[in-house]
Amino acid sequence: MLETSNEAPVPVRVVSEAVGEYISKLGPIWIEGELSEVTVRPGAQMVFMRLRDSSADMSLQIMCHRSVLAAVQPLAPNARVVVYSKASWYAKSGSLSFSVKEIRQVGVGELLARIEALKTVLAGEGLFDAGRKQSLPFLPRAVGLICGRNSDAEKDVVENAKRRWPSVRFEIREVAVQGSAAVVEVSAAIRELDAHPEVDVIIITRGGGSFEDLLPFSDEGLVRLAANATTPIVSAIGHEKDAPLLDLVADWRASTPTDAGKRVVPDMGEEVAKIAAFLDRARRQIHSTLSQENARIGALRDRPVLKEPLTMINSRHEIVTALLHRSFRSMASHIAIGAKEVSHLATQVRTLSPQATLDRGYAVVQQQDGALLRSAQNVIRGQRLRIRLAEGEATATAE
Repeated sequence: MLETSNEAPVPVRVVSEAVGEYISKLGPIWIEGELSEVTVRPGAQMVFMRLRDSSADMSLQIMCHRSVLAAVQPLAPNARVVVYSKASWYAKSGSLSFSVKEIRQVGVGELLARIEALKTVLAGEGLFDAGRKQSLPFLPRAVGLICGRNSDAEKDVVENAKRRWPSVRFEIREVAVQGSAAVVEVSAAIRELDAHPEVDVIIITRGGGSFEDLLPFSDEGLVRLAANATTPIVSAIGHEKDAPLLDLVADWRASTPTDAGKRVVPDMGEEVAKIAAFLDRARRQIHSTLSQENARIGALRDRPVLKEPLTMINSRHEIVTALLHRSFRSMASHIAIGAKEVSHLATQVRTLSPQATLDRGYAVVQQQDGALLRSAQNVIRGQRLRIRLAEGEATATAE
């Protein structure tokens, strides 16, 4: 470790040599990336290239002997390779390069195996679960569109969406959709549109292509970014047979760019027809309800109680009158019976009354104190007696 201070700095040469010593300890390593900017100078034995990382805006300067590159020819542009190289530091210029001893092209089978392995990992984390899917808005304020520059996919999405809803508004981000810059530019566009306050849905689209062309849309970083976006994402990558991992984490997978344009906005003609149908149904329902209520009111109006309101009163009056007459008759009958009973009792009373006995010629003899005189033995000579007759009283003196 270099020990320095502002009073004891070290020269550039010492720093550059120290960096070279540190890098030399790294030893040979295998590196994977996309091969680009291959420069072959006429007559030169060394070939200079750049090895790019498809998921980040990074690259390394590499070089190899012409024969090393010839051993893997032909290579497609931006081919994915692994290189066996050793880092070299040029102290004089302060530059780093990697000297390549072997180049191997990553085959489609190996790429497929890696994608399947990543697919298994992401599925295990639940990024493909239906419960994570967000519903697409019925009518978005703005549609975010990530597509290639001046691409047919962009035209298909815009034209089909405007054909269905002419006033739809797009926020379009044209980016690289294949090659080494695709992952970086598509990821940046997703972040920008996801933060846009008026974008309610994002479409990521491109036309069909080879397996290698669609590899950026299976990149782990891009797929995770799309899975964690707060704005619903529609994936329209390639055609029905193409299936990058982005399709599995997207909230909706469109089979084609045309299908995506139709999916994000409603059809104005269909909506107008639905509104007309709803209005007609509501109108018919209202008319039906009014007809039923009118019929009910007519039926109520034709009922006797409403047609002849006094009918009920008259019938009740007759009943009350009959009950009154009946009660009067019943009361008179009871009074007549009671009068007869009273007359009979009066007759009985009169029959049993002492007055009736007196009327027949008998008399009642009483002492002065009113006590009845029942026996002659109880009479005292000279006693004053009261004699009660049928009519009046008389007094007498006992002899």
